[in-house]
Amino acid sequence: MLTPLLAAFQFLTILPLPARRQPTLPDLGRAVGWFPLVGLGVGAVLAGVDWLLGFILPPGVSAVLLLALWLLASGAIHFDGFLDSCDGLFGGKTPDQRLEIMRDHRVGAFAVAGGGLLLLLKYSALAAMPHRTAALILAPTLGRWAMALAIVLFPYARAQGLGRAMKDHARWPQALVATAIALAAALAVGGWTGAGAMLAAGIAFLLAAGFIRTRIPGLTGDSYGAINELVEAVVLLSVLVLL
Repeated sequence: MLTPLLAAFQFLTILPLPARRQPTLPDLGRAVGWFPLVGLGVGAVLAGVDWLLGFILPPGVSAVLLLALWLLASGAIHFDGFLDSCDGLFGGKTPDQRLEIMRDHRVGAFAVAGGGLLLLLKYSALAAMPHRTAALILAPTLGRWAMALAIVLFPYARAQGLGRAMKDHARWPQALVATAIALAAALAVGGWTGAGAMLAAGIAFLLAAGFIRTRIPGLTGDSYGAINELVEAVVLLSVLVLL
């Protein structure tokens, strides 16, 4: 169990965690079940930093610094996937063209517009919250829960890649473990607000994954990152409304 757990943290964060051995492909699949636990760790760090910043900075300024730390924690891999998805899903005329655009690391107009609006939305939600500890913990937790479900439930669009390897070795037990962790965290941290945020996250995940499948034949690694980013934003908004 330890190797898949460490693999989840190594894959989703920039933490240089030690490992007794390199994770195998089955380990990568089993790591999917621990994705929400990684999000819970990221959220706990964000909440702790927010508490410290509250002694010296106003909420708006600290919200910017929290977003910077949020991106740094993952090496911005999810945000990069969101940018690539914006360019590909909205920029191509055929599924093959969209997949090819998503491979291109250059940033287009749709990526700039989508990324800017996403960050602005997250910032506005954080700045508007008088108490945001629950939101900071729940958003990354439920975002990575949605990623885990996306990997297990939806087909993969490419024949090769790291996402393909995870998809091929992730099964229903991983989806159930991820859901159990996310539900326990949602109820423990937010109570009924957490339950409402998880419901909103589930709806957002299904809508996002469904839309992606209308544009390309399946999901990709970029799609997983995009789903995470969108669900995080929805969770912030839902907590803001429900508080």
